[in-house]
Amino acid sequence: MLFALINKYAPINVKNDVLSGLTVALALVPEAVAFALLAGVSPLVGLYAAFTIGLVTSIIGGRPGMISGATGAIAVVIGTLVAVHGVEYLFAAVVLTGFIQIAFGVLKLGKFIRLVPHPVFLGFVNGIAMVIFIGQIKQFKVGESWITGEPLMIMLVIIAITMAIIHFLPRLTKVVPSILVAVVVGSLAVIMLNIDTRTVGDVASIKGGLPIFHIPDVGGISWDMLVIIFPYALTMALVGLIESLLTLNLVDDLTETTGKPNQECIGQGVANTVTGLFGGMGGCAMVGQSIINIKSGGRGRLSGIVASVTLLLFILFLSEYIEMIPIAVLVGVMFMVVIGTFEWCTVRLFGKVPTLDIITGISVAVITVLTDNLALAVIVGVILSALSFAWESASKIFVKQTQNEQGNNVYEIHGTLFFASKDRFQELFEPKEDTDDVYIDFDNSRVLDHSAIQAIDKLAERYKRVGKTLHLQHLSAECRLLLETAKGLVEVNVLEDPTYHVADDKIA
Repeated sequence: MLFALINKYAPINVKNDVLSGLTVALALVPEAVAFALLAGVSPLVGLYAAFTIGLVTSIIGGRPGMISGATGAIAVVIGTLVAVHGVEYLFAAVVLTGFIQIAFGVLKLGKFIRLVPHPVFLGFVNGIAMVIFIGQIKQFKVGESWITGEPLMIMLVIIAITMAIIHFLPRLTKVVPSILVAVVVGSLAVIMLNIDTRTVGDVASIKGGLPIFHIPDVGGISWDMLVIIFPYALTMALVGLIESLLTLNLVDDLTETTGKPNQECIGQGVANTVTGLFGGMGGCAMVGQSIINIKSGGRGRLSGIVASVTLLLFILFLSEYIEMIPIAVLVGVMFMVVIGTFEWCTVRLFGKVPTLDIITGISVAVITVLTDNLALAVIVGVILSALSFAWESASKIFVKQTQNEQGNNVYEIHGTLFFASKDRFQELFEPKEDTDDVYIDFDNSRVLDHSAIQAIDKLAERYKRVGKTLHLQHLSAECRLLLETAKGLVEVNVLEDPTYHVADDKIA
């Protein structure tokens, strides 16, 4: 009744946000504990990061419905720092990470994530799905030994039942998130039937107090300290922003809405600054938990706030109950996340899209899995896509030749003029065989880089050497300013010259 009354006047579905937030909170616990152990810090350091980062980004971030917290990508980066210099240096590095990310947002650099090609995005998503899957496989080990025999069979049955509930319950009712039902039913069944299987409590204790504000104890700000933490802070900042902004794009696709990349950069930065001052390990957006939230009906900022506050309540008051949740139930949940995350459409793309795009997507996925370095995977993917674009575009520049009323040749350029097509551009003209006055129209072409400008400049010189005049039309203002050699030979149409922009700040 209360939910119905609130929903009538609220712009979002409060009931769905609250229930999905509770579901996400349950999924955050084992992930935060696992990533903390991976980084070599106390489980509470991971849990505090999940609470503070999740809360701050939900309030001021640029993507309602997206969940942030401690992540494996950050844990992999900081392991060496913690092992060599200790956890206080980690907290200082996390604070500096926040400052760097805030600077990215203030400088409006978040918009450039929209330039990441779709094959790279598909590779990122598929790579993340495989990383999540591999992470769950590790749950079938205790220490260095694989689970076998009856314990393995029990675990597999619980996983199967959990996955079945998540898959089939929405066909009967969507009042309550199926993932939440699966966790509750699975946990109660194990407890009531006294089934012997591993639980969250067997991995680590999550009981603790409120996170306490403290300045990292690194002997004050010094040049030596900054030299130590800056490489880690910069890496964390880049990895965190790339994962967060690509996750933002994924949530955009799932919800058919548009987030704000620059605001998300600032939100992630403030969140990491805060978590570093409250004993957290740092983090970024979480693909798996974000998908759980969206699939459970969470759309607004309230879902992330509820998840974070509930996680804190788990730490303070409900740790003994949360520690009863079977690991197998949470593995089943994450297996369903893997199925929902992986872009199965990519399997059908073979033979339907350029081979280089397929290679790019596979490369990004493989690098993500092998290195856990999302920044490296995305950078390699963007480079491969750029090379693919250059290769394809270089051969597609051509001209349409006509004559004006004075009998002079007019060449209408079609295609993109840049470093890869400049040689082909030169081959399109024969100055010795041309008319005394030649007109080149760039209205249907794009001049992209300095190599293209040099190509135009060189062509003007070729015509000048044979005593002929080259007239260029519809060039951008930037090109005209740089065509120094062609000065005096070039005729331009100022009123119709285009202006090119890389990205629009308004959409970021």
